[in-house]
Amino acid sequence: DSTLVACIATEALGKENVVGVTMPSRYSSEGSVLDSQKVAENLDIPLLVISIENTFETFLNTLERHFQDTTPGVAEENLQARIRGDLLMALSNKFGWLVLTTGNKSEMSVGYATLYGDMAGGFAVIKDVPKMLVYKLARFRNHCSNEQLGKNLIPLRIIERAPSAELKPNQLDQDSLPPYEVLDPILEAYVEEDCSLDEIVKLGMKPEIVRKVMALVDRSEYKRRQAPIGIKITPRALGKDRRMPLTNRYIKY
Repeated sequence: DSTLVACIATEALGKENVVGVTMPSRYSSEGSVLDSQKVAENLDIPLLVISIENTFETFLNTLERHFQDTTPGVAEENLQARIRGDLLMALSNKFGWLVLTTGNKSEMSVGYATLYGDMAGGFAVIKDVPKMLVYKLARFRNHCSNEQLGKNLIPLRIIERAPSAELKPNQLDQDSLPPYEVLDPILEAYVEEDCSLDEIVKLGMKPEIVRKVMALVDRSEYKRRQAPIGIKITPRALGKDRRMPLTNRYIKY
């Protein structure tokens, strides 16, 4: 997601107007850091490397007394995302830069994003782009760069490895969500085509998965109301095209 956004920004604005930022933590894989550096090198843009480890440790120490006798979980994971959001907004304030958020439509539909964390920013470039289309666009960008430059702009490892937020050890997106090749057709039917539970099940989907996805979409409306504006490419984008109630325990199905 981040790499595709960087490619789009560089093409749209020129490399001289784009700055990359990587913010590794204790859970960031070596591959992620190296891939960030390789992308910046391929795009010929500067890359700021700002570790969040010391800040994260300070937050944990500050909250230690209040979090005692609890099991580490989502709160600790989201701390990291929010630290990154603060750092990006500080750079924005200091230098007048526009922060581009990198969440895709699949994530935003089911709320797989952190308020005031990876959702912090001024413009959401791919908020209407489903995850499987993100992969297709990344491969298409490599196809074009191979024809023009004789090399991949996007390292294949970025495209081929299992997606992960890297906010805890060995974390994978599909630990919390159905695989994207299953999730995206359900979201297209529910969000864009306004299909019912029964109609989506008839497409060959398992009822328990469809019910879970629909519930995630409904419960995440409050997050989407606070998300930055972005580009619309589908018949029904999240936000202006699709606004659902937030109150009275509303569930559509």
